[in-house]
Amino acid sequence: MRSCWVVTDGKAGMESQCVGLAEALGLTPIVKRVRLRALWRQLTPYFRFGGHAQFAHASDPLAPPWPDLLIATGRHSVAASLLVRKLSGGRTKTVQLQNPVIASSHFDLVVVPRHDRLEGANIVSTRGALHRITPAVLRDGAARLAARVVNLRPPYIGVLLGGSNAAYRLGPEEMAPVARQLAACAREMDASLLITPSRRTSPQALRVLKDEIAEVPHFLWDGQGDNPYFGILGLADYLVVTCDSVNMVSEAASTGKPVYVVDLPGGSEKFGRFHRAMREDGITRTFAGKLESYSYVPPDDMTMVTTRVTALFT
Repeated sequence: MRSCWVVTDGKAGMESQCVGLAEALGLTPIVKRVRLRALWRQLTPYFRFGGHAQFAHASDPLAPPWPDLLIATGRHSVAASLLVRKLSGGRTKTVQLQNPVIASSHFDLVVVPRHDRLEGANIVSTRGALHRITPAVLRDGAARLAARVVNLRPPYIGVLLGGSNAAYRLGPEEMAPVARQLAACAREMDASLLITPSRRTSPQALRVLKDEIAEVPHFLWDGQGDNPYFGILGLADYLVVTCDSVNMVSEAASTGKPVYVVDLPGGSEKFGRFHRAMREDGITRTFAGKLESYSYVPPDDMTMVTTRVTALFT
């Protein structure tokens, strides 16, 4: 493996999984973002004709020289994986992250979380989502964040906030009790809060949070400057994560630190299976306003996946 493309529809969380896998393989990928035109967008991945005509003009070009490895995720990327595999004559090995909906035989390897319940000879099941977290990333992030929070005392409670999505709700009403519990934890433990919202965290929910934590020591990223996400993972003594993101929970769990998951109204069968499995494995606990230390062996999905990808080239 010398060359690698990462192909996604541009969603940051999904793209990060692909880039993380490429980096774990020692590769610096070329990132390509694609969008399907209307007809194909509606019928993907079952309608697989049209070649390059499937893609909107805003898409990055898919043209030779073909890469040795293509890592892709997302509905729009399925068409790109199939096209590159065909035009390269099978020279490009294709690795599809997440359930592609169509048969896994269309790809060289499919990597899915185990809560998707897919099985097959070329399917790898992971506990959670792949990511870019490594010990070096955590050390570097912690060092940079420490310089920004010198006025705050440990222990640190790291808080990773998501937002409303198709499965869960996190608006002002849902944020209020969570914010009160976080403030109470900070007071009881004489701790400081280190908080980063996501793009999905609504401004209204953030206003509620700010009001509730105003009287306790805290750092709340305001969107200016570098996102302290990796720094919070590296510096925090405890992590509190909202349940709406498999990515965030998986990344928090990679640290080996206590991970408390905030339940939100809503849910789905897949999310439910993921969270139950993480609790049953002793990796996460439900956040109920109390934090305590505990230990577990962090999941190491990446090693398993890189081994299977490397085997494609032997």
